[in-house]
Amino acid sequence: MKKKYSIISLFAGCGGLDLGFKGGFAFLNKKYKQNNFDIIWANDIDESACLTFRKNFNDDIVCGDISKILENKHSSSLFEKKIPKKIDIVLGGFPCQDFSHAGKRKGFNSKRGLLYQSMAEVIKRTKPILFVAENVRGLLTMNGGEAIQTIISDFEKLGYNVVYKLLTAADFGVPQIRERVIIVGTRKDKLPPFIHPKPVLNKGQWINLKKAIGDLEEIEEGKIPNHFWSKAKKNNGQGNNLVSENKPGPTMRTEHHGNIEFHWNGKRRLSAREAARIQSFPDDFIFYPSTSSAYKQIGNAVPPVLGWHIANAIEKFLDKNLK
Repeated sequence: MKKKYSIISLFAGCGGLDLGFKGGFAFLNKKYKQNNFDIIWANDIDESACLTFRKNFNDDIVCGDISKILENKHSSSLFEKKIPKKIDIVLGGFPCQDFSHAGKRKGFNSKRGLLYQSMAEVIKRTKPILFVAENVRGLLTMNGGEAIQTIISDFEKLGYNVVYKLLTAADFGVPQIRERVIIVGTRKDKLPPFIHPKPVLNKGQWINLKKAIGDLEEIEEGKIPNHFWSKAKKNNGQGNNLVSENKPGPTMRTEHHGNIEFHWNGKRRLSAREAARIQSFPDDFIFYPSTSSAYKQIGNAVPPVLGWHIANAIEKFLDKNLK
């Protein structure tokens, strides 16, 4: 049996990208096979997301600020779980609110906007053969396009071929029109530049919400895990529209204070379980400890099905090019 590729997962959140890389799950009656990856070290700063990660994976996660971990400023207990020195792959959806169109677009003027540098530091120390970074579409236009070029340049200086592409989750079987920038770096002394996976569905084949969450409409609140919904009153902010049953969902956001979109029936907002389905999480992936925290974790996550297609392309690419 071939050796599994080892992974460090940074900014892991509840583990959407990690689940995609691991594989071995089902979504909307489709099986996504196990991939040849092993997550050996994961980190996030959000305690609720770490709780969800621990309960859904048989992997531990180090809960704490990565920049402090890198500076050895955390309590000694975290340092019994030091970042491994040698690794095959580094994953990281570095925090994106500050690059987002919906966020305040502070970008490099904020501490969070500079967290990609912590990822660069981990790459510098561990010298993986490949890394994957994920971010919002807004990163491409931030500072007139300078932000993405700065990030690419910083990663290239570490000795990597760096390519990026805007992928639409709906093109890969996720019932959501979510666009994300996927940056992949390959070590110049080991690998050629990566080629991103091609869409598996065209626009006419996108999965609509009726197919994705229609069966949950009449299920009583609380009858299945995470099927609870925000009671926030309708207002003029984001997330107060009805979703359409005939289209994929809109982007599931994270900072909505309960202002998640309304179900097409107009009677209530989407439940956290419906939001998780729209993000392509399997129904046996449970979010802890509360509904508001679940919404936040779901909105922050990479859709596992999109993650699986990226992982599958990477596994084939590594098998072909690593002699």
